[in-house]
Amino acid sequence: MSDPRLTVVVLTHDRAPEVATTVERLRRLPEAPPIVVVDNGSADGTATALRRRFPDADVVSLGRNLGAAGRNVGVVLATTPYVAFCDDDTWWAPGALARAADLLDRHPRLALVTGRVLVGPDEREDPACAGMAASPLLAAPGLPGVPVLGFLCAATMVRRRPFLEVGGFEPRFFLGGEEELLALDLAAGGWALAYVRDVVIHHHPSRHRDTARRRRLLLRNSIWCLWLRRPLRSALVRSVQRARPALADVALMPGLAAALAGLPWALRHRRVVPPVVEVGLRLIEMSREVSRAVRPRGV
Repeated sequence: MSDPRLTVVVLTHDRAPEVATTVERLRRLPEAPPIVVVDNGSADGTATALRRRFPDADVVSLGRNLGAAGRNVGVVLATTPYVAFCDDDTWWAPGALARAADLLDRHPRLALVTGRVLVGPDEREDPACAGMAASPLLAAPGLPGVPVLGFLCAATMVRRRPFLEVGGFEPRFFLGGEEELLALDLAAGGWALAYVRDVVIHHHPSRHRDTARRRRLLLRNSIWCLWLRRPLRSALVRSVQRARPALADVALMPGLAAALAGLPWALRHRRVVPPVVEVGLRLIEMSREVSRAVRPRGV
């Protein structure tokens, strides 16, 4: 029987064979979750192939590629209190969905649970997981896992109501670092976010990835996020730090130019996070700087 607490939303674009494999794996899970596949304007027949092979899945065809904001459509369509995210090259381990839902049941202040990602057939831990595990934030009494101010979207289960209340993923970001802004908005609303190591998700990265474009989007979105939510001094100092690599890498210059072009929009929508959230962000940034300073060269 399907777990009535949760739905899985899968985001895909022009990866028909890969998303079919992911849906098949999700259907075999003991939680038997309802599945909503959001097809982000694919041109390879993804939606038709999925409807034919998986008539029990809800396949939504968008007229264009909305990027991360396509997940918002899936969350709106879900009728369960919790929604887990997948990309077309990720899937949850057996029991992981139930584990995350149990934690959300027990801790009503928790907005999301993000899990440990194992990459590829050899199941290497995603480096971002080590960063979350080392979070310097103080855990609130009674909350599980490690408190964080960021997460890996395709390895996360969210509480549907607060996700929708803060507006979900910002459409203008498209893809790349879209989790950062959402995490800050949830934290600003008084919600907790937790990294829980025993919630496991598998990721076999697709070969169809535009790495150069993603790097540009990550740079642009990180600078936008600074000016959307951080105090003036933090936004200025961190923007200079994040822009510096682009000055030495011509491939990143379009990302920096796009960030500058979008600053008027960011300033119009600026809403600075509460001081307690800003203090947490500074702790995390200081911790990362110390870690880089003591890391052996070449590591």
